[in-house]
Amino acid sequence: MDKNISICDFCGVEDTEKNPVISGDKSSICKTCAKSAYEIIEGHQKGDTMELVEKKLESNTEETTTEQKILTPKEMKSILDEYVIGQEKAKKVLSVAVYNHYKRVFRSKEKNDDIELTKANVLLIGPTGSGKTLLAQTIAKYIDVPFAIADATSLTEAGYVGDDVENIVTRLIQAADGDIKKAETGIIFIDEVDKVARMSENRSITRDVSGEGVQQALLKIIEGSTINVPPKGGRKHPNAEAISIDTTNILFICGGAFDGLTDVIGKRQGGNTLGFNQDKKTKEEREGILDLVEADDIMKYGLIPELIGRLHMITTLQEIDEEAMIHILTEPKNALTKQYKKLFSMDDVTLKFDKASLKEIAAKASTRKTGARGLRAILEDVMLDIMYELPEYSNKTVTITKDVITKTKKPKIA
Repeated sequence: MDKNISICDFCGVEDTEKNPVISGDKSSICKTCAKSAYEIIEGHQKGDTMELVEKKLESNTEETTTEQKILTPKEMKSILDEYVIGQEKAKKVLSVAVYNHYKRVFRSKEKNDDIELTKANVLLIGPTGSGKTLLAQTIAKYIDVPFAIADATSLTEAGYVGDDVENIVTRLIQAADGDIKKAETGIIFIDEVDKVARMSENRSITRDVSGEGVQQALLKIIEGSTINVPPKGGRKHPNAEAISIDTTNILFICGGAFDGLTDVIGKRQGGNTLGFNQDKKTKEEREGILDLVEADDIMKYGLIPELIGRLHMITTLQEIDEEAMIHILTEPKNALTKQYKKLFSMDDVTLKFDKASLKEIAAKASTRKTGARGLRAILEDVMLDIMYELPEYSNKTVTITKDVITKTKKPKIA
């Protein structure tokens, strides 16, 4: 054997063009073994859902059989009020929907009769940054149930590149640490559901592979049935071991901006926007038209009737105005100004925002049309240089003014 030929210390193969061997000071490894090692490490880091499930089964815990306290609708809304500014109707609808759902799950056996309570899933319609995701996250956090978020734009029909619809249930199992019983009473939030609307005569003629087929695939899991999901997510494989889970008691909350839905509603009401002699609607009328949405409008937009029929409670969220944005900046428990003040206090620095600066931030975010999400982007940009020099301001007070937001002056430091 040629002594110059490298040999893999793990499998003993010789160096070839297709399977080269990398040699170090004391050992060598071939391409195949290196790839296998990477897959083992990556699999360990991501965690195996099936292993989590098996551990839960082995431990034989009775956590999910214990009685769970159900918050009343008023209690849930009061919690939402601490995190979400405005959107009163949406908070009430969601609080009642969640209360009724978990009464059905945990207390339906209290009455010995033949009446079967059906699940009422929720559809939230509102512009980007209006608080759809935050509402669902807050509810799930305070009623202590597993919660998973899925983006409908990443879902595709089986056979195409993308996530299988069943993968969103896999994420819920992972959020429940492999406890199937607990996952079966969780909440799944499907965002951007409007992006899988099928093509209609009023919409773009282009359509990717994730349209109506995804809606059809969602029907089964949203309505409630026993499905087999891949333990690690990704594409399903015929020979792979699957996890069986019942989605009957999983609450599905779908959200979407539904851009252009107001036009559909306006046409139904006979309000054609074309022509010179049309009456101009006031700002309040334009903003309130979304509240008039009906199932037929959503069907014309592009969701299939079967899916709409499984989203029993439909509510709308309004676009956030500048005044509401100022409240969002200062009042909620997780308000951005409170977060920055805490970060500054860790360096023994006092942070203050004057009223004019808050108004300027709100005005900028309103111009960007990105809702509450725009507030963080603006603050991150403005505060970058200040945070960079923050440790040097120990035991001082930093005041943010309107000129700081417009980047015409530096903050006041005293």
